[in-house]
Parts: sequence; C-alpha cells; structure tokens
Amino acid sequence: MIEILVGSQMGAAEYVAEQVAEALVQAGYEVNIHLKPKLNQLNQHNIWLVITSTYGAGDLPDNIQPFADQLAQDQGYLTTLSYAVITLGDSSYDTFCLAGKKIAELLQKKGAKTLLPGLDIDVLAADLPEDLALAWLPKLIHSLS
Repeated sequence: MIEILVGSQMGAAEYVAEQVAEALVQAGYEVNIHLKPKLNQLNQHNIWLVITSTYGAGDLPDNIQPFADQLAQDQGYLTTLSYAVITLGDSSYDTFCLAGKKIAELLQKKGAKTLLPGLDIDVLAADLPEDLALAWLPKLIHSLS
C-alpha cells in the first residue's frame, strides 16, 4: 500500500498526486490519497509518498502544515517507514522546493528511510509537472522491488 500525502495550495500538487496515483494503480499498487493527512491515520508499515508544493518563503501548503506539526511534536519513531518526496517549486526563489526538504528532514529525524532522492519539479520548466513526476515514477517503483 502506498499512502500519498498531498500538500497543495493552488491545486497543482493535488493534480500531480492524482496522476501519480492513477499510474501506480495501473502498475498494480494499492493507493490511498490523503488531502489532509493526519499522523495517527497513517500506517507506518506502508510506503509514504509525499507530493507537495512550496509557497511563500518556502512554506508548506496550509492543508499539510498540521501534519508537519504533528510529525515534529510526536515523540515516536518511524523506523519501519520508507518514503519518497516529490516537490513542486519555483526556481526563481531561493527557497526552491524547500517544503519537500522540510518534510523529508522531519521524516529522517524520526528514523524513516528514504527510498530514493526526491524529485524537485520547477514549475517554470517547459515540461508539465505531472509529466516530470510520471517520468520519475519508474525509479520509485524500482526502489520498491
């Protein structure tokens, strides 16, 4: 089971998450999408795929910030958890994709294992964010086998 945790301020990351989820289902995986993830509702024995945008000064979107706060305050460890992160950002800012780095850092501090280097998507690039995410997806799938 792959838990997709979505952080989306304007909808772009949510759309990418939907496209990625569809591709994972077609590849034979069970997927749950969480638009307002809550730590106590997630199974840490599943794979977590965080797909988030960055807004403002490297901030997390409003819908995933409470999850990040729960993660930071929780006293437990996530040593059975494996995860990956896809982040959307604007490379014209010096806080490019900082939201994803913040989530990854929180997960690492809890003992979670990263499956592969995260994907940073520049929304200024010519390619559509969902196309870049789908091109990266085989790397994630390979890391699961």
